[in-house]
Amino acid sequence: MGSKNQNKDHRRGRAQAKGTAPNASKRYTPPVPREVKRSPAWFPWMLLSLFIAGILAVIGNYASFFPASPSNWYTLAGLVCILTGALAATYYR
Repeated sequence: MGSKNQNKDHRRGRAQAKGTAPNASKRYTPPVPREVKRSPAWFPWMLLSLFIAGILAVIGNYASFFPASPSNWYTLAGLVCILTGALAATYYR
């Protein structure tokens, strides 16, 4: 039984030579400056306004605040605003 396990172990070797890194670059890459990582001052206000506009569109639709409401288009517009704000929030720094 021991010979079967030994035969399997010889196939579990290293993929690369010991002490080497895969595709290691020899070039120095400087860190990104802080000025580049900052979001503009208007960005958080845009996020907040998209969230609020989306919430108001959904609530206003069900409260029959808009003409011809309730309509799926008002709900869709509100959800698009909320989703756009959520996706944009992932880029905020």
